[in-house]
Amino acid sequence: MHAGKFVRMSFNQFRERGVMSNHFSVLTCLLCAMLGSLATIFLTRQPTELSAQLVAPAAQTQPRDQARFRPIVRADLPPRRFSSDEQVSISVYENVNRSVVNINTRVIRNDMWLLGGRTESEGSGSGWVLDAEGHIVTNHHVIAGSDVVTVTLFEGDPLPARVVGSDPQNDIAVLKIEAPADLLVPVSMGDSRTLKVGQRIYAIGNPFGLERTMTLGIVSSLGRTLRSKTGRLMKGIIQVDAALNQGNSGGPLLDSDGAVVGMNTAIASVSGGNTGVGFAVPVNTIRRVVPQLLQFGEVRRGSLGIDLFWNAENGLGIARVDSGGPAAQAGLRGLSIERKVVRVGGRLYETRGIDRSSADRILAIEGQKISNTDDLQDVLDQFKPGTRVNVTILRESQTLNVPITLGRDR
Repeated sequence: MHAGKFVRMSFNQFRERGVMSNHFSVLTCLLCAMLGSLATIFLTRQPTELSAQLVAPAAQTQPRDQARFRPIVRADLPPRRFSSDEQVSISVYENVNRSVVNINTRVIRNDMWLLGGRTESEGSGSGWVLDAEGHIVTNHHVIAGSDVVTVTLFEGDPLPARVVGSDPQNDIAVLKIEAPADLLVPVSMGDSRTLKVGQRIYAIGNPFGLERTMTLGIVSSLGRTLRSKTGRLMKGIIQVDAALNQGNSGGPLLDSDGAVVGMNTAIASVSGGNTGVGFAVPVNTIRRVVPQLLQFGEVRRGSLGIDLFWNAENGLGIARVDSGGPAAQAGLRGLSIERKVVRVGGRLYETRGIDRSSADRILAIEGQKISNTDDLQDVLDQFKPGTRVNVTILRESQTLNVPITLGRDR
């Protein structure tokens, strides 16, 4: 119904009923006429300007909602710029990550008490490509006691690996795989003697099976000592604060040039998780050990031919020498048995005691001070069997220099 007509009809009805007075009716009539005209214009107006005002905000909200889920790509933006530290980290990873391998091991044990007669256990660790011939370096404890060892490169399926050689005393092992040459990316070897405390370092490995994970930190300390699985004290160990966890063992420790300066080998933790204290075997130790593992399958260390030692206040005391060994041939002396006869209650008894006064004490080898068996082993690691070394000893308060040709440590 037309709005003006509706207003006039309502006014006429009110008038017929006598609700309004004459004067008031005139004013009311004029007011109703004005309201009717406005209503007519408002209701019959085409939705042009008003509809534009009402619709425009709704049309603008759609791009805003879509912007939450669709990234805005602008062609005029400059390419992403990385900081100098980020560029170094990216470069190290891109140059080295393909050299890092994942090592999986399996131990099979026969057990007569179990159904099936055997049990299997698995382990994992990391390693790195040494050369294009397929030699892989890792920790001894990663593969120790394993019946099956496989290596996974950055591409491809796990490959069977054989143990070329192992050095438990320095926790170093070398494996061999057969793989295409284009999948073997050897690392670059650095020099651990140039390391400085506070220097930035990077670790790449497979913690918890997460392949080629990189963490970074600094060199926290140098020259640390660490017991190997054999109980031997390893020296010159690198301490780092980069996050190392289970599976990182055997992975490379790298400097900012991407060169290997160590091999991650252990963490100091009660729970077994990362606590910011990790340790790595220095690469110079690896340089010394690996050639012998490749050639002999073991490290052939020089030996003085001394069976037992005793801790002396000055130097390392010799307890017993091998008969016919290098030390015996050079005239070195061990402990002697002192015999005495004593009378007790009218009877004579023979007693025996250890006479240390006649035993030689080793003070140094080739000028390197010797205070305990760890010092001795550390020095002898530097010399191969057949090497002639100068041994400084203390004999009955007299210092002597004795040349000895080293035998082979067995």
